[in-house]
Amino acid sequence: MKKFLIVVDMQKDFVVGSLGTHEAIAIVPKVVNKIKAFDGELIVTFDTHSEDYMNTSEGEKLPVPHCIKGTHGWKLVSLLAETLEGREYTAVEKPTFGSVELPKIIKEMAGNEEFSIELVGLCTDICVVSNALLLKAHFPEVPISVDSECCAGVTVESHNAALQTMKMCHIDVI
Repeated sequence: MKKFLIVVDMQKDFVVGSLGTHEAIAIVPKVVNKIKAFDGELIVTFDTHSEDYMNTSEGEKLPVPHCIKGTHGWKLVSLLAETLEGREYTAVEKPTFGSVELPKIIKEMAGNEEFSIELVGLCTDICVVSNALLLKAHFPEVPISVDSECCAGVTVESHNAALQTMKMCHIDVI
């Protein structure tokens, strides 16, 4: 069985930048260890906005410029970037919380093989849950899991609520 690990938005703005949290900082070594131990297909998503972010629907509701393509904050957090050096992975830029391209990419990479998907990263309550639910809708019979210790939310409460939502939608929370 082919295995996919999706590392969601481990970018500087979400870890140490404009939207960073202590919880996000705390998961970085865990995500690095997860990647080092993983034997399978690796996909890394990048929250990607343009200079006109504040004029978007998201910018109106979350008026904190972040992950503007090409900026320091758009880049992966340093320890993760170092871990990925020399390692093959598929980068997916996404302009919003969930990537509608991600299921297509996974289907193409899997071919006719059965597969499983695991997600880690940031933020549990926004981008991780959005991508997990999109993937579950596209692949209802595929085992999909989220490693709760390798995720962090905007708050501890919203992190836990997102984990509960995913459990209710038959996504395994480990």
